[in-house]
This record gives sequence, structure tokens and C-alpha cells, in this order.
Amino acid sequence: MGDLVPVAARPAALAPIPPVAAHVSAYLGGMLTDRPTLRIGSRTSPMALAQARHVQALLAALVPGVKVEIIGIKTSGDQWQGDLAELGGKGAFVKAIDRRLLAGEIDFAVHCMKDVPGDVPLPQGLTFAAYLPREDVADVLVFRSGSPYSSLEELPPGTRIGTSAVRRKAQLLRNRPDLQIERLRGNVNSRLARLDAEDRFEALVLARAGLHRIGMPQRASQELPRDLMCPAVGAGVIGLQCRIADGPVLELLRELDDAPTRVHITAERAMLHALQGHCNSPIAGHATTTADGQLCLTGMVFSREGATFAYAQEWDSSQRPNELGTYVAATLLRKGARSIIDGSANPH
Repeated sequence: MGDLVPVAARPAALAPIPPVAAHVSAYLGGMLTDRPTLRIGSRTSPMALAQARHVQALLAALVPGVKVEIIGIKTSGDQWQGDLAELGGKGAFVKAIDRRLLAGEIDFAVHCMKDVPGDVPLPQGLTFAAYLPREDVADVLVFRSGSPYSSLEELPPGTRIGTSAVRRKAQLLRNRPDLQIERLRGNVNSRLARLDAEDRFEALVLARAGLHRIGMPQRASQELPRDLMCPAVGAGVIGLQCRIADGPVLELLRELDDAPTRVHITAERAMLHALQGHCNSPIAGHATTTADGQLCLTGMVFSREGATFAYAQEWDSSQRPNELGTYVAATLLRKGARSIIDGSANPH
């Protein structure tokens, strides 16, 4: 198990975008003269709305005077508390927003990229115009108020930990098969409230970036090291999606695009697409850039209980993220990932 990273040492989430020149702001503003208000589509959870407000502030700084309205959209994934597979998987979080975007009822959408399905192509006519700079990708343990524990190592056998992700469950059980890992869905605020109010769980596993977004970074007790908890594909990345045919919005959002993040997310999602996993597939993937500029991609596929897994790590030029993602997926498939994925299709 890797060394723990002190909570206080982590960088702040939601990094600012560098300012653009005044003439660029004027040009972008001129493109929007026929559009008095830009409409952002967002899920209605506190975290999703915090993400949308962050984008709203970025656009206000980019084009002074622009009016940006946030349109809250309730998705079936947010309202359903059962197994997401019964709703068709993670697409339940984005389909309603896609429909509104394609219908022209919103101008662009804000998505947490780890919630965007990777086994199917994007709807025809839509594209991700921008990826904001990647935030902290770490998963953390959050203990209930008054808990006598502060680390995974201290927890006695049989301790219940709640999580909404099959990826987290599989990796926890791979390292601590003596724990009871149970599903707990809902937005982060509601999960934290249930953790403290109910006597069901000793701790939750949450994304550090999510805690930052809702203004509760202090709830993180222990960062789970990368060799114990490989991140989700798209972890810590906010994507801005718009219609390909909407030139003014497409060009505006491209000013917010972070090139290194785009390279990393492209490699990760290429791997995910090639693996053709489903919402019950414990798949992890994380891309980084090495000191000498090479693109490195790590991919892992787990059985539901974590006892069986496939691992691959490869390097390539940062100019070839799609090729690297496809190659890592092929390596995982050669190591048995297909049978692992198929075996996790039924969660019961």
C-alpha cells in the first residue's frame, strides 16, 4: 500500500482559466450579439450546479457583460436510487440533457466526465468543445462524525463502507476482503447526511474533487493511494458539450479548453470505448504526462469482488492518445478483461 498524502497538501479544485486578450474577448462577444442569454444545461444536484456556476463565472471573465443562465435538468439517474443497469447504465445521467441540447433548448451542457458513458458514441451532432483543467483525481475515505477511526488500516473486519461505484468496491475488497462494502447512491450531500445521521456505515469513499466542489474539503480523512485505488476514467474532469453546428458557442467554449486534459481524457475514453464495458464493470483508467513529455495510460479491469483483475500500463507520444487508449484496451483484453467484464454483468 502506498504512502498517505496529507489532506492539507492537496491543490485547490476548479483551477482558473488564464485570461485572454481584450480583442479576443471583444471578438467572442461580437459572435453572441444575436443571443442575449447563454443557457447552460446542468443536472440539479448541488455538485452539478456548483460546476455550472464555475463555468458561468469563467464565461463572465472571458466575455464581460455576457449573460449566462443555468437551466437545471432532472435526469432519471438522479431520481432513481436502484441499480443503474435497470435504467441503461450511466447514460441515465446524460440522456435528458442530450435531448434538451439537440432540441436547442439549451446552448451547451456541463458534464462530469466520469458520468458520461464510454461504451457508446456521443449523440450525432454533439461534441465536447472544451475540457476544463483536470482537478484532483484522488478517492478519499470520509468517516462519520464521531468515528473513532481515521484510516482504512484501523478499521476492524466487518466494518461497513458505503460507495456508489463498483470500481471502488472492487478495489477496496481486493485490498481488504474482510470489509463489507455496500452500495449507497444519491448526490454527495445526501450521502454525507446519511453517513452522519444513520448508524449504517463507518465511512464512505468519495472523490476529493467532489468534496471541493460542494465546499466540504475538510470531510476528507484519508486519501487512498493510487496503487490501492486507481481513478475512474474521466475523474476530475468537467466537459462542456455543445452542438457541432453552433459555431459561435463552439468557438467560445474552445477558449476554455485545456490541451493536456484533452489529451488525457481522449486516451482514457478510447480505452473505455474499446473495452465495451457496462455500468456494472469495475473499470479504472488514468492518463498522465511523464517528465519527458510521453503520454502514459494505466488501465485496470476488476471482477465485482476484486479477486480477479487485469492490468496494463503503456506509453506513447502525446500526439497519439486514441491509439494509446486502443492499445491499452487490447492489452487488457489479451489478459482476460473480456471474461472479467462479462462476468460482472449481473450484480446480483
